[in-house]
Amino acid sequence: MIDLKRCAAKGLFCLLLVTLVGCAGRSATPVQEQEMEQRVRAPAREDSAGIQVYPLKNPAALELAAQAADAEQQGQHDQAAVLLERALRIQPRDPELLQQMAEVQLQRGQFQQALAFATRSHDVGPRVGELCARNWRTMGLAHERLGQASASRKAEDRAERCMVVRPQGL
Repeated sequence: MIDLKRCAAKGLFCLLLVTLVGCAGRSATPVQEQEMEQRVRAPAREDSAGIQVYPLKNPAALELAAQAADAEQQGQHDQAAVLLERALRIQPRDPELLQQMAEVQLQRGQFQQALAFATRSHDVGPRVGELCARNWRTMGLAHERLGQASASRKAEDRAERCMVVRPQGL
């Protein structure tokens, strides 16, 4: 005689397993420091001759951000993320902190998180200047790693519009 409970449990387990395998997608490769520098930070710095907007900073959040930058330089991305989480508890709407966290998340291979932090940074940050360009380049790289080529190209195009330079003769 067939035990219906065992059969149903096995069927449910198989269904759950198939669902999880389908959700797994392709494996995420974290963004390396060199690629981050070449594709996000350096282009924004090169184009930063235009208007720049900087918010006021809390000294405690500044110190935590500096410690996070040191940890990131040493390849300790998990530690950098922890420090930035603490800084964001102090200043949750600081666009620089949100962008720094987005870049750390890229390096950790957390592309959805990187996209979310870069989007939040852009939402509360300036619409021109280096930070704006870094936001869009980060979103572009995250979209690329998530296999969203069209969204990646659009984000890269938007990065170019962030740079507003002084007209000739002024």
